[in-house]
Amino acid sequence: MLARTPSSDDAFAHDEVSPYECGISILYCMKKINKTSPKTAPLPMLDWAKKLQAIAQTGLAYSKDQYDTERYGRVREIAVEMISRCSKGACSAELIESISCEVGYATPKVDVRAAVFFQEGLLLVRERSEGVWTLPGGWADIGDSPSMAVVREVKEESGYDIAVQKLAAVYDRDNQRHGHPPIPYHCYKLFFLCEIVGGSPQTSNETDAVSFFAEHCIPPLSLSRVTPQEIDHLFEHHRHLDWSTSFD
Repeated sequence: MLARTPSSDDAFAHDEVSPYECGISILYCMKKINKTSPKTAPLPMLDWAKKLQAIAQTGLAYSKDQYDTERYGRVREIAVEMISRCSKGACSAELIESISCEVGYATPKVDVRAAVFFQEGLLLVRERSEGVWTLPGGWADIGDSPSMAVVREVKEESGYDIAVQKLAAVYDRDNQRHGHPPIPYHCYKLFFLCEIVGGSPQTSNETDAVSFFAEHCIPPLSLSRVTPQEIDHLFEHHRHLDWSTSFD
């Protein structure tokens, strides 16, 4: 099968296109598509923006040429502007400050969540910032193994001591089938089945309520952290402990 010959209409047909020109081209496309299909544009645009940001971050980490460094810096600014436009209420200046802290080769962040069951109820904590519920968990810290991170998060957010039983699921947060709203970062989510071994319910500076809920009595959830379909799947894992780890 013959390959199609690139034409002058191809946005990225030539090897000499710079990172800066790629960023400008994508930003132009984003503006054009947002005008024609505003309801469907944000998700692919945000995906492009994250990839541009990753290219810029990695380029800044390894580039030794002053001009390339400047170009990658500009690509990062363009990516942040795209992310800002795709994220409701996001401020470009705040995003620049946050994303500028990310250095080195760009990799996904890791979020750990605990599914702690007791007498057929699932442990949830209520977020002070949102007033809705989630599985205890959060970003994994440097120096923690995934299981250590989830044990620490549960203790800090709920007051309970837990033991990890199994890794139930590893998901790509950006996969639309999980139902999470978009965020500026690419993230992998690790869900662990756990059991209580001690402690008592306590709130924290991040949580203002701790409780167990039956499967059909789940309260409103913080969808940026966990979704109803993920909760349903974790109940199924709890009923079938022999199941292997689910993953994307």
